Amino acid sequence: MSSMRILLVGAGGVGAAFAAIAARRDFFETIVVADHVLASAERAAAVDERYAAARVDASDAGSVAALCREHAITHVMNAVDPRFVMSIFTGAGEAGAHYLDMAMSLSRPHPEAPYEKTGVKLGDEQFAVAGDWESAGRLALVGIGVEPGLSDVLARYAADHLFSEIDELGVRDGANLTVQGYDFAPSFSIWTTIEECLNPPVIWEDGAWRTTAPFSEPEVFDFPEGIGPVECVNVEHEEVLLMPRWIETRRATFKYGLGNEFIEVLKTLHKLGLDRTDPVRVTGGEVSPRDVVAAVLPNPAELGPLMSGKTCAGVWVTGRGKDGEPRSTYLYHVVDNAWSMQEYGHQCVVWQTAVNPVVALELLATGVWTGAGVLGPEAFDAVPFLDLLTDYGSPWGIKEM
Repeated sequence: MSSMRILLVGAGGVGAAFAAIAARRDFFETIVVADHVLASAERAAAVDERYAAARVDASDAGSVAALCREHAITHVMNAVDPRFVMSIFTGAGEAGAHYLDMAMSLSRPHPEAPYEKTGVKLGDEQFAVAGDWESAGRLALVGIGVEPGLSDVLARYAADHLFSEIDELGVRDGANLTVQGYDFAPSFSIWTTIEECLNPPVIWEDGAWRTTAPFSEPEVFDFPEGIGPVECVNVEHEEVLLMPRWIETRRATFKYGLGNEFIEVLKTLHKLGLDRTDPVRVTGGEVSPRDVVAAVLPNPAELGPLMSGKTCAGVWVTGRGKDGEPRSTYLYHVVDNAWSMQEYGHQCVVWQTAVNPVVALELLATGVWTGAGVLGPEAFDAVPFLDLLTDYGSPWGIKEM
């Protein structure tokens, strides 16, 4: 048995799905499920006798470090929204634990030219201390959800096995999900969705990062396995900041299939200032407008029984194949909500996000993946990851475009 002892911070949709997926594997000794709401942690931890529940303040690095020391934690898994990345990352480092997340430290737009130049980029704060992690012999594996995460693994696979030269790594995310009884019900954290959709999207082009306007460069992308054509637009996302660090490509983009209605809702929230995170005074109290939006919408973790359809994540790679001929290939992963609900009791979007860090932790526990410093998924061999994902009952696919 491995001596891996995991602290899972966050028992929301993705955290609870992570706990359910890991419960079927035997590569770890224990998982301490921690959340600011103890009852949520207890609910997620109830699925396996190897699990324990704890309360944590994810905004306080000291609280995270103390919990690591108390339970002799070897690996911290961050499953809360990205505003808590730096406190959890710092707390794990202070306690001498390895660290994984599915979203990186937040960006701040360029003060004068937000839609042309980058300001503070996603992950900049983490990469700034990469040397400290490396010299300590500790690994921070960042962006190991589905996007970022599996999309980066697929890009690595394409670079190693399918292409001799890459023109563009274009991450494309789309779905045909519907939620019964709701006109508007995001299937993922609305806090995170607002953050990534209203920030200036980043594009990697010819050796440099630049920004563009939100929802720019719309294109219709035909998704596989019956999902069909979905309009996709530029959105700020970690892959564009990760892939070019390890993979040679002329261009990297991220486009999200939001659909016109969703885009209009986000634009309206922005127009009304309801996307703001700084507290405003309301009848004697202080509240963040974005937190209010999140509170009035349905909890994505509870929508599973009302959802139907499939979600798809993947990377569209163009360039030259190993034979030197032009090649255009979409490497992807599709999850059907009916399958994930029946098999695990979790809706497909959170399940698809949660399965990847479990696979990564298993590869780290068995020594197949090793590394130190702040590394993205592209820094590792893709083949064992993709083989293990298939072993988890969720195969990936390839479609020539």
